[in-house]
Amino acid sequence: MRLLITGSNGLLGQKLVAALRNDPEVELLATSRGGDRTADPLGDRYRSMDITRKAEVDAVIDAFRPEVIIHTAAMTNVDSCELDPEACRLQNVTATEYLVEGAKRRESHFIFLSTDFVFDGATGPYREEDVPAPLSIYGQSKLEGERIVQEAGLKRWAIARTIIVYGVAKGLSRSNVVLWAKEALEKGSPINVVDDQWRMPTLAEDLADGCIRIAKQGATGMYHLSGPDGMSILELVQRTGTFFGSSSEGVTPIKSDTLGQPAKRPPVTGFILDKARRELGYAPHGFEAGLAVLRAQLEP
Repeated sequence: MRLLITGSNGLLGQKLVAALRNDPEVELLATSRGGDRTADPLGDRYRSMDITRKAEVDAVIDAFRPEVIIHTAAMTNVDSCELDPEACRLQNVTATEYLVEGAKRRESHFIFLSTDFVFDGATGPYREEDVPAPLSIYGQSKLEGERIVQEAGLKRWAIARTIIVYGVAKGLSRSNVVLWAKEALEKGSPINVVDDQWRMPTLAEDLADGCIRIAKQGATGMYHLSGPDGMSILELVQRTGTFFGSSSEGVTPIKSDTLGQPAKRPPVTGFILDKARRELGYAPHGFEAGLAVLRAQLEP
């Protein structure tokens, strides 16, 4: 199976590469903007590709002729998307159009990564068939990407929505909430944490596993892939502190509307994972089990 990954320098991308690079069933091509930042460089199995440049996308897809494309690359900073909607649209909508066109031309199985932020958070947790209603430009851009995938006439497509992905990888352009919480609590830094947003955090290895299951099984349609445990962001921080033996005394609970963030966040998301468990055999780690995976990777 010839499989192309976009965004291979990101957290999910690096976990996909780690899982697939020695898989005898997979001929892998990893792509991202700039050089290869994975821990063990891929050599000729890596190509620099700017997904916002159609000519680059076409050249890479037509040369490699992928049977599967896993599209992880995106602009995911919610507030940056709100402040720069043109950049957000270019990376999350226009670039998806370019990739979908290439996938259609090559009859590739196209797997698109999306988000719980396509929902307004009024009635979570959500099933795959629930009606989206994004509150932010980021959420709207990912919903537009979903619709491009669904309406393009692809022979095979799948959409994998996820929630708060955490984990460890080399050279990431941004951290994630679990690592931020761990480091802040270990330093004893006073931090403000919202207690009115509820999520189901996802270990990056679990999300990669779900995507690989979709690819290898040729699965099509919508799948919700997250961790199994729901909690407020405050509880997430407290449980991280407890697991790593740090005090949460310096944590002050606050409400989301006191932060003055440009983008609105959905209050309660979370996913009902029955479909992914049943159809894919998806079996994500519980939160503390996921933290144990992270701890093992952080140890020297």
